[in-house]
Amino acid sequence: MKKIFLLILCGGMVACGAPTETPKKEEKQAIAVEPPTTSYTTYVNPLMGTDSTFELSNGNTYPAIAVPWGMHFWTPQTGKMGDGWAYQYHAQKIRGFKQTHQPSPWINDYGAFALMPVVGNLKIKEDERASWFSHKTETAQPHYYKVYLADYDTTVEITPTNRAAQFRFTFPETDKAYLLLDAFFKGSKVQVLPQERKIIGYARNNSGGVPENFHNYFVITFDKDFESVQTWGNGYKLSNKPESEGEHTGAVIGFRTKKGEQITAKVASSFISPAQALLNLQTELGNDTFEQTQQKAFALWEAELGKIQVEDENIDHLRTFYSCLYRTLLFPRTFYEYDKEGEIVHYSPYNGKVEKGYMFTDNGFWDTFRSVFPLFNLLYPEMNQQMMKGLVNAY
Repeated sequence: MKKIFLLILCGGMVACGAPTETPKKEEKQAIAVEPPTTSYTTYVNPLMGTDSTFELSNGNTYPAIAVPWGMHFWTPQTGKMGDGWAYQYHAQKIRGFKQTHQPSPWINDYGAFALMPVVGNLKIKEDERASWFSHKTETAQPHYYKVYLADYDTTVEITPTNRAAQFRFTFPETDKAYLLLDAFFKGSKVQVLPQERKIIGYARNNSGGVPENFHNYFVITFDKDFESVQTWGNGYKLSNKPESEGEHTGAVIGFRTKKGEQITAKVASSFISPAQALLNLQTELGNDTFEQTQQKAFALWEAELGKIQVEDENIDHLRTFYSCLYRTLLFPRTFYEYDKEGEIVHYSPYNGKVEKGYMFTDNGFWDTFRSVFPLFNLLYPEMNQQMMKGLVNAY
């Protein structure tokens, strides 16, 4: 088997590429692979590049909690709804935890919605519900995010799959623990199903360039019975009705919690249908615990980041390199799903129909043919084949 060596000059570093081919049976005896002493994923800092504003960019990134090339990302939201600068490092409050598909602040987001825990007096408007937080109590890794919300004495944790995620909320002792689902503006719907411990709905927000029937359908299941159910529509007017549909909708479910009690939410969504969203949840999360999902996401990042093994005495060089590689492996985004027969299908952003085959999106075409796709050819040829099939389908 040939070994592929990549010489990458980056701040004085030399990177050596890991084998990308499958060893032939007769050659397996000759291969010796030393296990890494340090996890590649631990070098990654998703907060790198987040200290940006509209006026001045230091990266224009947000902490994307995702798997490589994932269909849905998650991020803590410090910015207002619709603001392309969703997370700014210098911000002091978090408004929610958003499912995002944003490639850049200039392109902005689409199909976004957010979850937010609230304790005590119920606040639903984003400026009022926002909680103080500190980076000292924040953990940001590609496969895992954790933060303490000071206003609510509540800890939030997130771990992702390709089309789903698990949330874990650790509450104080209270009769007034709430979870808010904000389905955002530009058209949305929420429906609470208390007997099933479930919320379903859709988010239609976008920045243009989508078919008329564009929807991001979501489903959220919880592991604890609801004590109360409310929804809101335009103007944030709360109602005891379990369903709301309109320009801007949301839902609130209430709980009684003991000190340190944890509530887990499993979230999935689909651009195809509500049924497909539920299928994505069942297929990707199933009966997995939060820790199992976290371990799977970690393993995915280790496998992809480990395709390049870098040695350097300066740990900051390693952190910079793998943080940049993490960004490289986020896009283009997976935009296909598996139907109930296991066939690969996608919602077409070109004709609004459900078509067969691969689809990827959110690639920055500005010179990626010179850089990203040649890199993918060397290190991730199977993924690049899928991406090229997706480009043919787009054509």
